[in-house]
Amino acid sequence: MTSREDAWPALPLEAWQDTHATLHLWLQIVGKVRLTQTPYLNHCWHVTLYVTPNGLTTGPVAHGRRSFRIDFDFLRQRLVVRTSDGGIEELPLAPQSVATFYSKLMAALDRLGVPVRIYAAPNEIPDAIPFAADEVHHAYDSEFAQRYWRILAQTERVFTEFRARFIGKCSPVHFFWGAPDLAVTRFSGRAAPVHPGGVPNLPDRVTREAYSHEVSSCGFWAGGGAVPYPAYYAYAYPSPAGYSAAKVAPAAAFFSNDYGEFILPYDAVRTSAAPEETLLAFLQSTYDAAADLAQWDRHALERPADFVRPDRRVRGS
Repeated sequence: MTSREDAWPALPLEAWQDTHATLHLWLQIVGKVRLTQTPYLNHCWHVTLYVTPNGLTTGPVAHGRRSFRIDFDFLRQRLVVRTSDGGIEELPLAPQSVATFYSKLMAALDRLGVPVRIYAAPNEIPDAIPFAADEVHHAYDSEFAQRYWRILAQTERVFTEFRARFIGKCSPVHFFWGAPDLAVTRFSGRAAPVHPGGVPNLPDRVTREAYSHEVSSCGFWAGGGAVPYPAYYAYAYPSPAGYSAAKVAPAAAFFSNDYGEFILPYDAVRTSAAPEETLLAFLQSTYDAAADLAQWDRHALERPADFVRPDRRVRGS
């Protein structure tokens, strides 16, 4: 049985920010491989990664009549590439520059007979360095990388339960490598105003398509900028009148004017008596505020929480 400390470990950003910066870029490289090979899905759902029992994965990626998969294995600290005809390549997850990681992965794909050529520069990062030239980012602390995955694994579990309460259009629980963040997004079914765009190194057309329809979204990210610690977030687009003043749970949650969204520090979840219930309260209360203020057709879009799991008991928390 996994202890609560193992499941919800501490992750102070200042202790691993260099590792996080490097890992973020490695994740972008792998994510761009999936992007290049996958037919476009609405809201960029074709580019995401997914949480696994040992890390993150692209899932199956088509390459002609064959397919392959790339996995970050944070238990064995390996990057594993497998093909549908039994080919396998493994690369160590260890201190190395982004340029080295990029070169090794592209060479491994070539050796497996599934070559992929990506747009080889980061997105959503100011002053981005092309991958092949990035010798700046090279830190990697395996302990903190594994802690990060363990938090993603627990968060994915709670997000999945929250997602099951909604029967309208809803995204998968998936990992966007641009920010990076683990997210799940609900849709009212109504069109939204054109998004202003302006995300660094990301075409406005991408952002505008992602927010083409009204949403209530939530996620987890490791922190940065005005929120220099790991946190959960929730926002609505467009933000309805009164949303920023809405009363949400738990008491540690607050509205960030810097980001235009509600923030719940991860440590408030980690140290609570019941982390799962604390996180679910945040997800539900921020959605309630968005849906009520924007007058969503909640009767048509939702089902009761006790229908999702009538005998729910919080275990292992």
